[in-house]
Amino acid sequence: MTMSSEEFHSFDLSASDEDFELPVELTKRKKQAERRSLPPKRPRRIYPLSATLNKASSPVLSMPETSQEEQSSQDRSWKPLPRTGRRALNSGDKAVSPKDIYDSVSSGKSDLLTVVEDWLDYYKKGREQGLLVLINFIVRCCGCQGVVSREMLDSMENAEIIATLTKQLNQESARYPLSRTGSSLKRFRSGLCEFAHMLVRCCRSFIYDDYLFPSLFSLLTGLSDSQVRAFRHTSTLIAIKLMSGLVEVVVAVSLQLQTVQWRYRLEEGKSKEAQDSERLEDLKGTISELLENKEELSSMMNATFRGIFVHRYRDRVVAIRAACIEELGVWIRTDPEGFLNDGCIKYLGWMLNDKESVVRLQCVRILRLLYQEKGFIGRLELFTSRFKKRILNMVMDKDYEVAVEVVKLLLQIHQSVEEGLQEEECAQIYSLVYTTNRSLACAAGLFLYTRLKSMISSDNEKDINSEFIQILISFHIQSGLHEQGIYLVDSLWDAVDSELKDWECMTTLLLQDTGLVNKEEDALIELMVCAIRRAADPTPPIGRVHVKKGLNVKQKKTQEHSRRRITAHFIPLLTQLLAKYSADARKVHFLLQVPLYFDLDMYSSAQRMEKHLDQLLAQICWIVEKHTDKAVLEKCSKLINVLCSDSHTFSSRSYRAFSQLFDSLTECFNTGLSELMQGPADDDDFNAAMTLKRIAALVSGKNLSTGRLFYSCMDLLKTRLESRHLDEELVVAALRCCALHLMWAKVTVPSLPSQDEVNHLKKQACSFCKICQVCLSLGQAEIRDQAFDFLCDLLMIYSPKAVISEPALQNLYHRPSDSLRAEMAGFLLDYVFSDTDDMELEDQEEEIKLRQKKRNQLASFCKLVIYGVIDLTAATDVFKYYDKCFQDFGDIIKETIMKTKLINPVLSARTLCLTIQQLYTEMLTEVVSKKNIDEIRHLARKLALTFGNNLVNACKPLVYLHMDGIRFAFRAPQEGEEQYPNVAFLEILSEFSFKLLQQDKTHLAGFLKSQCPSALLSWQSVSVYWRSLEGTAAKLRDKAEAVSPQAIPVVKHQKTTTRGSHATSRKESRLDSSSIHGGLPTPTLTSTAQKQPRIVACTSDVLLESDIGSDSTELESEDEFSSGSQMPDLILTKRSNSTEDDKEPSTSLLPPMEECDVEQEEPMSDEAESDSSSVPPSTQHRSVFELFN
Repeated sequence: MTMSSEEFHSFDLSASDEDFELPVELTKRKKQAERRSLPPKRPRRIYPLSATLNKASSPVLSMPETSQEEQSSQDRSWKPLPRTGRRALNSGDKAVSPKDIYDSVSSGKSDLLTVVEDWLDYYKKGREQGLLVLINFIVRCCGCQGVVSREMLDSMENAEIIATLTKQLNQESARYPLSRTGSSLKRFRSGLCEFAHMLVRCCRSFIYDDYLFPSLFSLLTGLSDSQVRAFRHTSTLIAIKLMSGLVEVVVAVSLQLQTVQWRYRLEEGKSKEAQDSERLEDLKGTISELLENKEELSSMMNATFRGIFVHRYRDRVVAIRAACIEELGVWIRTDPEGFLNDGCIKYLGWMLNDKESVVRLQCVRILRLLYQEKGFIGRLELFTSRFKKRILNMVMDKDYEVAVEVVKLLLQIHQSVEEGLQEEECAQIYSLVYTTNRSLACAAGLFLYTRLKSMISSDNEKDINSEFIQILISFHIQSGLHEQGIYLVDSLWDAVDSELKDWECMTTLLLQDTGLVNKEEDALIELMVCAIRRAADPTPPIGRVHVKKGLNVKQKKTQEHSRRRITAHFIPLLTQLLAKYSADARKVHFLLQVPLYFDLDMYSSAQRMEKHLDQLLAQICWIVEKHTDKAVLEKCSKLINVLCSDSHTFSSRSYRAFSQLFDSLTECFNTGLSELMQGPADDDDFNAAMTLKRIAALVSGKNLSTGRLFYSCMDLLKTRLESRHLDEELVVAALRCCALHLMWAKVTVPSLPSQDEVNHLKKQACSFCKICQVCLSLGQAEIRDQAFDFLCDLLMIYSPKAVISEPALQNLYHRPSDSLRAEMAGFLLDYVFSDTDDMELEDQEEEIKLRQKKRNQLASFCKLVIYGVIDLTAATDVFKYYDKCFQDFGDIIKETIMKTKLINPVLSARTLCLTIQQLYTEMLTEVVSKKNIDEIRHLARKLALTFGNNLVNACKPLVYLHMDGIRFAFRAPQEGEEQYPNVAFLEILSEFSFKLLQQDKTHLAGFLKSQCPSALLSWQSVSVYWRSLEGTAAKLRDKAEAVSPQAIPVVKHQKTTTRGSHATSRKESRLDSSSIHGGLPTPTLTSTAQKQPRIVACTSDVLLESDIGSDSTELESEDEFSSGSQMPDLILTKRSNSTEDDKEPSTSLLPPMEECDVEQEEPMSDEAESDSSSVPPSTQHRSVFELFN
């Protein structure tokens, strides 16, 4: 039953596609006698199709309603007619083989037009043989080596032929030509598509012969319904490409029909005397012929659409779905009269919910092409109202490329559709200007720019820029993200023409009384500075994903021109802006960034520019004297560093100006120092603190004479710490001045210093570290945090790695004392790993800042461990929290473990074992519970995963880890302890067994027997660990015993081969050769909240016999590792061996999307269709961690 025009154009969005029965009955081909009984068919007149096709706007393809008899006639026309008498081919003619066509298509180098013409000549000589060649070519394209013979074609139905080919297909391999990758797939796919297009183009005279295309489409329809993916994929692609060619033919026939109808009406409109009756009869016959051709093409296309597309657009294979949607777009744009209706474009709306981004992207791109045509907008009204909500949700698509295209589509909808988008709907797109992906942010910026420009009513260019800037200021204020102006500017930068580069307009709004309120002035200054930064430095802001590309010559010239233009405009005006807003810390904070993007050499290019330089220096000094805001002083420090750089000719003038300011501030501090030493006074403490903060800002930017200041600050700190009269701001400022002095002293120390200078500097560093150590136990959080940060920085600067390059500076190495290491570790336990849930924080922003501060402190401590400043054994206090604090610090701790493995794999593994031992010992001092044991086991499991998948490299460290664990489990009990309290530790140690090689498990089992008393072999913990060493063999034996111990005979193990014997000997030699003694010394439990005394984790000195006198080369002991003198260089390698438990924490910026109904991916042979719903395209979580920056 054929489908009527009304049914074809129907748009039922709620109902699913009903099964369609193709109007081609797959029956056996009729015999010759049956065919002779058919009445002769009226010969057709084929007219030249000279009209050109316009894919953007094609004429109407009418699909007239047909009666039942006409439908029956159409059904008969689809059936392959019986063959006439066979035509014998001349023996001298060159036959066309399927292999020749396949090779030409696959190579991508052949002229496919010639190939099709050669096949067409062969088809004209015998259409049965020509069709057989084409069918076998399609079979070869499916990757099937089978051949359809003439007998099969005559005697079998299409379903039987397909079944035979399926048996001949090599289903063990999932490879077929369209499943290739790379350039070979592109060549084959493009060649196959071009071949199908050329076939329709060259065979237009055979479209209506009721044999070639009906037979071809009948076979392709059967193949497209196959469960074999190769058949289904290839046949669907060929069929839809053939249909694309038929659509072009329909458009050409429609154009020709319109032309002939116009001629007929023109001739009919003449007077009877002037009419040519014979011409009218010819035109009338031509019209009838063209209508019949059009009707036959429509029937053929209708059957293909309903028989192939309707089923395959939701196929499990994503490539088939994408190809169907792509060709649907081609059909709609080529023949809008026939396909631009609700019954066809509803498939585009449905597939917007596809789980694969490729299909969603294809749908959005097609919709963009449709909304570009003004003539299509009226027909898309129902589609817009139905699917607009879904399109709006897709701006949060997890695939950024899809989201970018959706934003562009919404811009087209807003501009072309009358109602467009509501303001609430537009707000969903506005927020994307702050997203991390730059492509999506720029697309949203273009949308925002278009919306803001539509609000401008002025015609004057200057007024337009001024009005646009004021509207942008209002938007920035309403967004509430006042610190993210750089992201807004970067998003708008590619869209704006000149508004954000109109520096004159911006400075005029600021310097003149234009009625801007304080908030608007803040927003304008922020946007202006961000625009200056973007013009001078095209680097995207921090966190915004961007493909880094080098600037070409033109871009570099543009950047240099922008810098010169900015410098020339702001040099005379910057001092005026600073003078006007000098009292506002926020505005000054932004304005001080402007000179950083100047071409500073212009200050020395002319005499008049030096005057502006002096004014700028005076303004900076005045700001330092008047402001105490931390952000303002930091910007002043950075600007001082730039202006005093030796690369500028005016650096001496800048240095002189800041030195004078430093001397005056130092003199002011020294004047009141005696009063500060006598006792606390609120006013004196505040003034001194503010003075030291200003001095610290100057010193951090440029090295000044700070020797006297260092001793003054040290005396002040000692006095206040002794008296416990601590002013937080004063103590922090004094600590900062002392730390900066020591940093500059280390940087500026001469290459050949005297011994007295080295000893003097080292003495200063030691005394300052003692002061900071005392500060770590204070109650003031700011003092405590600053002291910890200064300690980490100074220990790194005075570390072995920092002084190893200069032999004369070897004595500068300051090794932290045991008490200092314990205090620093205790700081981490009490203030970094502490739970913040009980702390009262104002808002989420404060919580984020606190977490970031803790991450920085932990990374600083881990850096000391990695560079050998602190012994690796001290890292156990960090590794304990790998599981408990994985969400906040898991990435930092994991990176630390990985880097220590690069330095000393054995000592790193033994440190992990020591971590578990300490946790187990702490658990014994408290109430033992199953929850605590499970927590330790889970930590052990996660630590075991850090050894990766390369078990050969990890075998030696793992062996030492197990040996330490076994010794710890059977250590001799101390006085007052029960007998063997640590035996249960073996259950925890078993979590590391799955990473061992089988030969290592065997030898460790022997080591376990040598260490374990015979009375303990039956204990449950020993049995659990023993079975973990036996591995898979034990599990299989347990299962066998559970089934029937008597019925299953004992399996005799095969003898070990010679190769295995050698391998075992090498492993045994490596296992027994160790110079590391029985256990690592356990560091003091450094938490200030620890109530129990220090417990030694490992005391057993039991060694293997081969341990004595061994010559192992493994850095010989942990002491050599911690000394740092022989520290190897770090080799930072990217590791991809991660597991689900090791995944880093991530944050989500985008909400999840809706569910969609799309069939799932399938194996090589599977069902072609499924009505099960699939997982929706969810928002992808993204996060970036830069460790140890």
